[in-house]
Amino acid sequence: MPPLILVVGGAGYIGSHTALALRDAGLRTLVLDDFSTGFRGALLGGDCVEVDLLDAPRLRAALATHRPAAVVHFAARCYVGESVRDPGAYYRNNVVGTLHLLEAMVASGVANIVFSSTCATYGEPDRVPIEETCPQRPINPYGNTKLACEYLLHDFGTAHGIRSIALRYFNAAGADPQARLGEDHRPETHLIPLALAAAAGRRPPLQVFGADYPTPDGTCIRDYIHVADLADAHVLAVQSLLAGTGGCRAFNLGNGSGASVAEVIAAVARVTGRPVPHRIVARRPGDPPRLVGSTAKITRELGWRPRRSALDQIVADAWAWHERHPDGYAQ
Repeated sequence: MPPLILVVGGAGYIGSHTALALRDAGLRTLVLDDFSTGFRGALLGGDCVEVDLLDAPRLRAALATHRPAAVVHFAARCYVGESVRDPGAYYRNNVVGTLHLLEAMVASGVANIVFSSTCATYGEPDRVPIEETCPQRPINPYGNTKLACEYLLHDFGTAHGIRSIALRYFNAAGADPQARLGEDHRPETHLIPLALAAAAGRRPPLQVFGADYPTPDGTCIRDYIHVADLADAHVLAVQSLLAGTGGCRAFNLGNGSGASVAEVIAAVARVTGRPVPHRIVARRPGDPPRLVGSTAKITRELGWRPRRSALDQIVADAWAWHERHPDGYAQ
């Protein structure tokens, strides 16, 4: 029987795509989610247990009952602005929740975990493209909590033999190429779905935060990675851990190239055939002009390469899902 993989937060955007990719790779999955932000419709009929990571006794019972071969951990609050306003909620959910999960893994003898981290742990980088050796100096509570979780992984590896891979995402975007899954955040803060909704007339004009940056067109440049490519990287990470590769490792996940906000708006207009109403507003504090990640390490060690890196393809897949689900998931 194929190994069982516990996908924590598997009803969310990246978690649901990864659970689907794991099943497509021949692995069994069990989603663990509290549905505070995830959607039952994103499970696509997959098995699920409803547990809050802050409920340590129920979490331990779930791992003791199912004893997965590996855990893939997505469950976290992930809004930078909200983390500034309410840091306690972020430390409680992201750090304490991860601590409970690792303790439950130790108690049940589960030794493998892939952790959803973020490029926000780098803060404002000294150089671009960002490599994994760059200093990690977060500039907001969200990034601080993710870095704290990376420290937990290292310390639990030293003390208890937990093998871990932390994947530091850049800007996840797009949707399942077959439109089975898509992006639905409430509230939505990501550029591509906001631009698509503005083009479709379902939202007010898109706000562009600053057009006076030292970039070719004055707007910020970010590294957009297709969510299906992210999911593929998680599958490779799980397979690496199941093969017995030890230690505590971290990899960047991006395309290795960037697109500006203006270029994203132009791509949305091309794909949809509609203009994107937008207006320039003031910069957001702490927004670096350019964030692009180097993916040389994960290519070298796990053999991963993005297969859907073209911006128009990322936008087209997102648009296909949003056309079929204009109101998102039904929940």
